[in-house]
Amino acid sequence: MANIKSQKKRNLQNERRHQRNVASKSSMKTATKRVTTAVAEGDAEAASASQLEAARMLDKAASKGTLHKRTAARRKSRLAKAANSVSS
Repeated sequence: MANIKSQKKRNLQNERRHQRNVASKSSMKTATKRVTTAVAEGDAEAASASQLEAARMLDKAASKGTLHKRTAARRKSRLAKAANSVSS
């Protein structure tokens, strides 16, 4: 454990950020799973709706620094491709 006051503060800040990032990643995984289950069931309407919500979450995570912007873009692209395969 740190003895220096500034390091103690940094440890607390890092823990808060870690908790926030874990929650954000968990909700992204849930949104992604909704898209994949809708695609597996063949429900085009649910797939497109959940794909928009997942893309919104990915964009938000990328803007806050939880995910890299290219990682978010790649995941959005794959979700869109899967959702479009059901509709056509």
